Amino acid sequence: MKFEIVVIPVSDVDRAKAFYARLGWRLDADFDDGKAFRVLQFTPPGSGCSVIFGKDVTAAAPGSAQGLYLIVSDIAAARQELLDRGIAVSEVFHSAGVYAGPDEPYLFGRVRVSGPDPEHGSYRSFASFRDPDGNGWLFQEVTTRLAGRIESTATTFASANDLASAFRRAEQAHGAYEASLGHRDEDWPDWYAAYMAAEQSGADLPK
Repeated sequence: MKFEIVVIPVSDVDRAKAFYARLGWRLDADFDDGKAFRVLQFTPPGSGCSVIFGKDVTAAAPGSAQGLYLIVSDIAAARQELLDRGIAVSEVFHSAGVYAGPDEPYLFGRVRVSGPDPEHGSYRSFASFRDPDGNGWLFQEVTTRLAGRIESTATTFASANDLASAFRRAEQAHGAYEASLGHRDEDWPDWYAAYMAAEQSGADLPK
């Protein structure tokens, strides 16, 4: 079973279409019967799941979809891309582990501490934004998956920037590996490939 569609409720279909196009998401469909029904589908870059919205496609109140997570490997770059596209997005924040407080709730609590996670831990840094109806989206930075979350043979990257970030992390780790060897590793492409695949799947990283 593959989870492929999330329905989001909007009040103005054309306004929502313009917003999600401005995000740089792919428009897959815009079906309009010219009467009461219209449905649009957009897919974020690199995502296997899409969103649909339109006219007469859900009874949910516009803006009621919250906690929609977009996983990125470089949260600063993802946030900057939205700013460059003219999209309002929060500062990067991390969790205080507090589940009561004045901030908007999200997966890791309510109190949002400014800046990325001090230890740059995977799953620990966030940024948020909303569409024109108030449907709430969050970036979550994931660099190393917990074990069992991704098939070990399925290694994909959502963008050139994600791939470049993975190369940089592999380069840093490989530098330490070469230092322990005391000489250049002639098989560095294989080492990089093994590291990047293991990082995504949550398997043990090569040493």
